[in-house]
Amino acid sequence: MTNAIEMSDIGLHFPMGRGLVSGLTNAFRSNESSKRRFTALKEINLEVHQGEVLGVIGRNGSGKSTLLRVIAGIYRPDQGSVKARGTTSLLAGVNVGFNQNLTGRENVHLYGSILGHRKEMIDQMMPDILEFSEIGEFMDQPLRTYSSGMKARLGIAIASAIEPEILLIDEVLGVGDPQFREKSKKRILDLVKSTGTVVIVSHSFGLMKEICNRLVLVDKGRIICIGETSEVIAAYYELDK
Repeated sequence: MTNAIEMSDIGLHFPMGRGLVSGLTNAFRSNESSKRRFTALKEINLEVHQGEVLGVIGRNGSGKSTLLRVIAGIYRPDQGSVKARGTTSLLAGVNVGFNQNLTGRENVHLYGSILGHRKEMIDQMMPDILEFSEIGEFMDQPLRTYSSGMKARLGIAIASAIEPEILLIDEVLGVGDPQFREKSKKRILDLVKSTGTVVIVSHSFGLMKEICNRLVLVDKGRIICIGETSEVIAAYYELDK
């Protein structure tokens, strides 16, 4: 089976600050602050198969979103290696990657250009994005006038219309009314059928059971287990027991 993503012995650390003033004071006094580091990910080994929907679950602060950003290339690991075979798009939150002062239409062009698409291709995608997002006349209004649900709908519409080979989704499919959530799930599954690979972070276990082939449980920056959805969800509820 071909792997779309391979992560080998990944380790990632962030410096721990003590606030701006105390941090500057410590920087002059000694290099102690530079030695204080938080381990965000440790000994991560993960293979994501081509064409599967992999779910990532865990408590807040466990390292789920950080894991996605390493796959996307936003964070470079301190140890180990990560390989993503194909074009990768990260849809994270309702504000990430958007310019609040640009219109919805302008944000579509901005997002598409970041992924390397030409204006002509983006223009061809626009009718589909308009129809799917259900934004209507707000497409030509500044994004700052949008509700969080509207931003999420636009983000999902853009990310799925561009059809990257690897789509990374961080806590957005649960946004919106039930009808739109169902529409989003169908859109993602259609993307997978066209040989796409999806990695989803979500606290919605019902959603994960519906659309994921496997789940990964992350806790304190480590992978606790990988496997069938019900078994991994059961392992989540056993944490700290």
